[in-house]
Amino acid sequence: MAFDARVLILAAQDGRIGPLAAGLDALGWTTVTARDLLSAEATLQDFPLDAAVIDFDSYQDDAIARLRAAAHPRSLPVMVVGAPRGSAADADLAVTAPPHPAQAALRLEQMTRAAVAEEEFDLRCATFAARGLDLQPGGPDHSPLRILAAGVAERRFLALSNALTASGVEVVAAPTPYTAFDYLHESPFDAAVLWGAKDHAPALSIASGMKRNTRLYHIPLMLYLRGGSEMSLDELFNRGFSDVATADTREDETAERLLALARSHRRYLTIRKALDSVRGLDVMDPTTGLFTPELFAAHLARVADASRARRRPLSVCVLRVRENEAVAWARQGGWLDRALPQIGAMVSRLVRVEDTPARLAKEVFALALPATRGEAARLAAERIAAVIGCTAFDAGPDRSPFVAEFDVGAAEMRPNESAAALLERASADLFDKTR
Repeated sequence: MAFDARVLILAAQDGRIGPLAAGLDALGWTTVTARDLLSAEATLQDFPLDAAVIDFDSYQDDAIARLRAAAHPRSLPVMVVGAPRGSAADADLAVTAPPHPAQAALRLEQMTRAAVAEEEFDLRCATFAARGLDLQPGGPDHSPLRILAAGVAERRFLALSNALTASGVEVVAAPTPYTAFDYLHESPFDAAVLWGAKDHAPALSIASGMKRNTRLYHIPLMLYLRGGSEMSLDELFNRGFSDVATADTREDETAERLLALARSHRRYLTIRKALDSVRGLDVMDPTTGLFTPELFAAHLARVADASRARRRPLSVCVLRVRENEAVAWARQGGWLDRALPQIGAMVSRLVRVEDTPARLAKEVFALALPATRGEAARLAAERIAAVIGCTAFDAGPDRSPFVAEFDVGAAEMRPNESAAALLERASADLFDKTR
């Protein structure tokens, strides 16, 4: 049994779920199969698995509750495959047919991140409670979900829109990328679905534009294909789509998958709103609204303890404004100081809701990334630096705007390593020129 397994497969037979398991293995989501519920419980107790996939033929009414209890204190997302509509209501995702492995991997990743976000929110509440602050997300938002439907009004796309409307969703139709961005900038949306017509260029243009915008970056995107194999699913997911509905997927199932994305995003926004509500408090950095060094150190210690208890990885990244001639001039004239609040705001918006951003020093930022390996954390920090590096900041009269580039350091927590030592290694990595 592999120690690097990430997904539990509960299936008495391989007929329906075997090809999916093989595909997940090929994508790096190593699976371990249990043939009965007792074996599945024992596996979850022995190994820190990220998620579970249940073949509906092996499904029992208490199966999901028992698997989650066995995984405690880790949160365990569960996908049920082969479930008739309306069954397996306790699952995070239920699908009638096995999804494409790339699609399953992406949804498992999304569900795992959502579970980690819930864990992190509880830790964040404890950190602020220790300072006398009540960090609560408030009650659920019962207003109708809002979904943007961008694309020409073809039959199947209209059928999907009707299925969403029948579920109580407010659907806003945008026939062109221009109108889509007008709507996106005018009001909030819980998700967007893009119609993959004969020419994919409009849908890909919208997706690309949203992923370059810090305010729109996290809105989940679904691409609804009109044909069977028009583009590589791997390529589409790399372009930022959260889900892809192929031509043979029923409109009602596509609507359910889109609703799951929208509900998850709304919960994400609720938690982020609660976290952002403390930005102006005295415990936060007054210029950027990020965690101060002291608050970050206290919270990082709590996150490190929880990561060990849940047997999840933890990484820390440090970003330091890179010294160059333009930055030196901007610093001398005070223009860098004027840009830092905006830079801090960009950092806070570009991280995931479960990541903790901090300002360690005047021009140094840090990120704590739970359930994240070291190399993945470095890539995330480099992406954040790249997005900020596309922004020009004012450098004063008669001077060209300057851009802020960053040196990046990263480290993954080692066994029995303290939070302070982890942060020290990530900081030391800034000066490592051997990479």
